[in-house]
Amino acid sequence: MRILILGAGKMGKFFCDLLSFQHDVGIYDYDPARLRFTYNARRFRQLDDEVRDFNPDMVINASTLKFTLDAFRAVMPVIGKDTILSDVASVKTGLPEFYAGCGHRFVSTHPMFGPTFASLSNLRNENAIIIAEGDEEGRCFFRQLYESLHLHIEDYTFEQHDLTIAYSLSIPFASTLAFAGVMKPQDAPGTTFKRHMDIARGLLSEDDYLLSEILFNPHTSEQLSRIRERLAQLQQIVEHRDSAAMRLYLEEVRRNIR
Repeated sequence: MRILILGAGKMGKFFCDLLSFQHDVGIYDYDPARLRFTYNARRFRQLDDEVRDFNPDMVINASTLKFTLDAFRAVMPVIGKDTILSDVASVKTGLPEFYAGCGHRFVSTHPMFGPTFASLSNLRNENAIIIAEGDEEGRCFFRQLYESLHLHIEDYTFEQHDLTIAYSLSIPFASTLAFAGVMKPQDAPGTTFKRHMDIARGLLSEDDYLLSEILFNPHTSEQLSRIRERLAQLQQIVEHRDSAAMRLYLEEVRRNIR
């Protein structure tokens, strides 16, 4: 299969490395300097006749979230009508509407292993979502790919995906931001504190637009309300030094994480 990857960031290079030994892969980035460390793939500096001649069977859009739709619109004039469009975006805002009007088959997935925290060489304990509305051929392609990485795969609709992301990303993102928001330098930090700090630093190394869009998920507000309610409950227990209530609180929390 001829595959064109849009975006030579961490995920774009990951997919390039992963696919280039079994497929004819080309990769494009608006910044040609980012193509320097891509190997075993065609490197396109422009979306022009060279890409048109390459005639990809599939486009994998790994552009920065802010430019996902712009990247699709830029490549449309130089690909054939049979090219399958795909994205690996963690936020699907605007994509269902784009796909509905683009005139191409499409497949949308979400590999839930951000390069910041996951070991891309060992993904056995990681997950991926394949959107159910996509083209059957495209979904089979990514299912086989993700299975080869030993990922756990779930099939969700676009709506189910957004609900899941509000829970699985918005809660830890918001909790980490709250933790970082009250931090001050520590001369002798404990192990738990250092681990939390590593998570906070990793999270805050992500693109601001990505963090904002994940938190702007329409379902996030409900999850933030749940966090606020549990914090208020914990604060009341602490203020009253209520040992019995604390024991019940901890028992419930332990049940939640089993």
